[in-house]
Amino acid sequence: MSKHVPDTAVANAALGTTREASRRDHKPYQVRHLDEIEWETIRWPGETGKMLFHPRPEDPTQPNAGILRLEPGAYHPEHYHGFAQVWLVLKGDFVIDGRICMPGTMLYHPDPHFEGEFRTETGGEILIVQYPGPTTGERPIYAGRFNMETRKSVAEERVDL
Repeated sequence: MSKHVPDTAVANAALGTTREASRRDHKPYQVRHLDEIEWETIRWPGETGKMLFHPRPEDPTQPNAGILRLEPGAYHPEHYHGFAQVWLVLKGDFVIDGRICMPGTMLYHPDPHFEGEFRTETGGEILIVQYPGPTTGERPIYAGRFNMETRKSVAEERVDL
């Protein structure tokens, strides 16, 4: 039995706008390649990452977007986020909040959410995109999370944001 999902195309077509579509005032897309970015230390044990995009003062709504690389045995405890995120498992097997997630598995975390306990025995890679929560307005955090000089112990890390 499939769940009916209403088509929003009709509703979108009925939206009124006074804006004329034009390249005069558009923001161009941005391009990064994985080879242009160095692997950075991430706050949880066994995790490094390449965040190709991340919020900055000149572009505060840019998402955290990139690749997490996880060593065999990497893990993190359950913790809270006020922003939304999407993950795509690229390599390896992961147990996320008690569920086995293999390559090709996509996860969507709405805002706000608790990111469940996470473990991998195989190690692997996950594409992640974290973006401002449409409900909470909270933004993903880059500084001090994805670019750490030295990782703290899990007990020292905050799990409430």
